[in-house]
Amino acid sequence: MNLTADPPHRDFKLIDQINPSIFCIHISNYKPALSFANPEVPDENNFDRLMRTSGGFTLSAESAVPSTATSDGPQPTKYEYGAPLQTAGASSGSFLKLPSPLTSSLCADQNPAAFLVSQAFECSRRVDIEQCEGMEALSMAHYSSPAILRVPNSTTQVSIKIQSVMYRSLNHTLTQLEGHGVLRPSLVSTGQDRLCSNVVLQVKYSLLYTATGQIHEAGLSLVLGTLSSAVSLLQQKFEIHFIQHGTKPVPLSGNPGYRVGLPLAAGFQPQKGSGIIQTTNRQGQFTILRSTSQQDCLASEGLRTPVLFGYNVQSGCQLRLTGTIPCGLLAQKVQDLLRGQAFPNYVAAFGNSRAQDVHDWVPVHFVTYSSNMKGSCQLPVALGIEVKWTKYGSLLNPQARIVNVTAQLVSVPEPLPGPERTVVISTAVTFVDVSAPAEAGFRAPPTINARLPFSFFFPFV
Repeated sequence: MNLTADPPHRDFKLIDQINPSIFCIHISNYKPALSFANPEVPDENNFDRLMRTSGGFTLSAESAVPSTATSDGPQPTKYEYGAPLQTAGASSGSFLKLPSPLTSSLCADQNPAAFLVSQAFECSRRVDIEQCEGMEALSMAHYSSPAILRVPNSTTQVSIKIQSVMYRSLNHTLTQLEGHGVLRPSLVSTGQDRLCSNVVLQVKYSLLYTATGQIHEAGLSLVLGTLSSAVSLLQQKFEIHFIQHGTKPVPLSGNPGYRVGLPLAAGFQPQKGSGIIQTTNRQGQFTILRSTSQQDCLASEGLRTPVLFGYNVQSGCQLRLTGTIPCGLLAQKVQDLLRGQAFPNYVAAFGNSRAQDVHDWVPVHFVTYSSNMKGSCQLPVALGIEVKWTKYGSLLNPQARIVNVTAQLVSVPEPLPGPERTVVISTAVTFVDVSAPAEAGFRAPPTINARLPFSFFFPFV
C-alpha cells in the first residue's frame, strides 16, 4: 500500500526469494541410497582389519576421560580427575596402559589408566606356548618399565617400584619371592609337556598422589605363574588404586561382611539427611566398660574396650559409695560410666559401609528399663547391648550383615542410705544370629490342566 500517493493505491511486485534451509529432490536417481547395507559385525577374524580401517581408538571405562588432542591453550600443570596418566616416551601420546576386555573377554591393551579412577579388570589372552618368551603382555618388565610423568607434559618422571612378587604354582599355591630382579618368561620342557614359567597372571598398581594433582610414588604388585601347553587361553587380572599422600587408609572390619574379631564400625548422624560422622580411632567407635583386677569403677573410669563382632562379652565393676551423695548426680555419673563419652547412635550394616551411604547404617535403639516404685530415685546398674546379624548373599560365601542393634539400660531404686554402700555395675554384649534357614529351591511339579470336549463320552454319558 503506497500511502504517499494521491490518491493512495496498492503496488504489486514479484520477488524471487531463495531459502537455503530447504533442500528439494526432484528425481531420485542414486539407487544405493534407497537401501541401507548391513554393517559388518566385528568378530575374531575381522577385528584387526576393521580397527585399521577406522583409524584406531582407545578404550576407557569412564566417559569422563578427556580427549588427548593437543590445543594451543596453556598446558595443564596438574592431573585432573579422569585425565590419562602420561608416561615418558618418544611420542607425546604415551600413557600408562591397563588392559581390559572390549567386545569379548579378550584383553585389549590400549586402555589408558585415568587419574583417580580406580579400576579392576579380568580378561583372557590367547597364548601360543612356543612364543611365550616373546610376548610383552606376559613379561614382568612390560608393566614395571614405564615411567609416569609427575604432572602432564613435564620432564619429571616417577619410576614404578616393584613392591611384591608372588608366584603361583600349577596347584594354585602362592609363594612370595624375595630378593628377585625382573623375571622374564622362560620356556622349559618336562617330558612330553612344555611349560612357560614367570608368566604374569595379576598386575596391581598403587599410585600415591598429592592434593595438588601430582603423582608422588608408584608401586607395583605382581603374581607370576607357570603356563602349561594344554592351556591356550590365559586369564589375567589388572587393578589400579589411588591413595592420597599423607593420609592413612581407613581399616575396614570386613569386605563387605563383618569378620569375626574385628571392631564394629559406628558413628553419629548430627542431623537428618546428613552423613555419618566417625572417629578416626577404629577401636574407639563402639566401646564398653573394661573390667580391671581392682574391680573399682572410679579407678577404671575412662578405660574402654571395643565391641568386637561375634564376641559375647560381659564386664563390670563395683562402685563404693560413702556418705550422702545426691541420687540425681550419682545416676548421671553411673550412666556416663556405662555409656562412655561418645555412645554412637548408628552402626554400619557391613564392615565396609561408607559414611556417606546412610542407608547402609543401622540405628541404635536405646531402651530404658526401671522399676515401678513411685517416688524413688532410679540408679542405672546395667547396660545390655544386643546385636542381631544375618548371613547375607550366596550360600557358598555368606557375608555377615548387622540388621538390628538394641541398647538396654536397666535401672533399680537407690539403695538404702548407710555409711558405706556397694553398687555392682555391669555391661554385656550379645550377638544373635537371626539368619533364616536355607531352603532348597526345588520347582513345583508340573500339573496337567487339560479340558476334554463336552461330547467326549457321548453316547455313554
